[in-house]
Amino acid sequence: MGFRITMFAKLTSFHNYIKHSPQRCSTRAYQIITEPASVSARLEIPTHIIQPPYVQSQDTFEPSMDTSQSNISCVQGKLLENIRTASRVAADALKFAESLVQIGLTTDSLDRAVHRFIVAANAYPSPLGYHGFLKSICTSINNVIVHGIPDSRPLQEGDIVNIDVSVYMNGVHGDTSRTIPVGDVDQAAIDLISASEDALDAAIAVCGPGTPYSAIGNTIHNLVESRGLSVCPYFIGHGIGKHFHCPPAILHYRNTEDYIMQPGHVFTIEPAINEGTSECRILSDGWTAVTVDGKRSAQTEHVILITETGAEVLTIHAQ
Repeated sequence: MGFRITMFAKLTSFHNYIKHSPQRCSTRAYQIITEPASVSARLEIPTHIIQPPYVQSQDTFEPSMDTSQSNISCVQGKLLENIRTASRVAADALKFAESLVQIGLTTDSLDRAVHRFIVAANAYPSPLGYHGFLKSICTSINNVIVHGIPDSRPLQEGDIVNIDVSVYMNGVHGDTSRTIPVGDVDQAAIDLISASEDALDAAIAVCGPGTPYSAIGNTIHNLVESRGLSVCPYFIGHGIGKHFHCPPAILHYRNTEDYIMQPGHVFTIEPAINEGTSECRILSDGWTAVTVDGKRSAQTEHVILITETGAEVLTIHAQ
């Protein structure tokens, strides 16, 4: 579940709302999401599941995302092992969610199933109760960039849906996402999803001790721009562990930030790639971010550990 940077609040005053209509791209029309459908009640958590501190408080207890070299934690020992476990459970839950995606399934039903999967693993779904978020996962369809709230809308053939899964267990978080095609999708959708995956892979490939964090955004921006797409700059990756979001701030666009990767740094990379403009707005639920032009967006996310020799992806599904 990505972090929304402060400047994004300026976008909520936009009034250029897009009408609810099909958008044709290549050979298949898709439905533009203009408002959320019906959202069901919040699901219950068994009493034995340990909840993150923010669930019972208005405070997220998270540090500022203003990043300097000195406020990026180096993780090791038992804490690192716990992050590995949480990341693996998140990856397993995402793989389970992907297996359920089909035409006619509501994202509310998907949320309910993944909620049960996470709880069965003795974990807590991190989004649930975070700043009042009502659901256990995020499901972002077509022109929704991030933070879509699962609802009563059935998935339709030609949709693409990003499923963002985060879990909390043993006092730490794990976080991952992927964009999935629903049924037969057009070539433009396939290319968009591929670009999001390729951008993430390219960014991971440049990570390692001594590398400036700016290399992540510069690599992603160059690849995405070369394919005629855009990076949404308002949602960033973040450090993760005891906090859901903490330094370092991971910018997915060109930048000159000078803080350096060191062994033990743990963070997410999660670029949101748009077909059209990079600009976005927030729907009436206060969460769902959509493209202003109605074109689609795709995102892929992993948790990364910087090692002595390179980078390790922690959100890997257990075979």
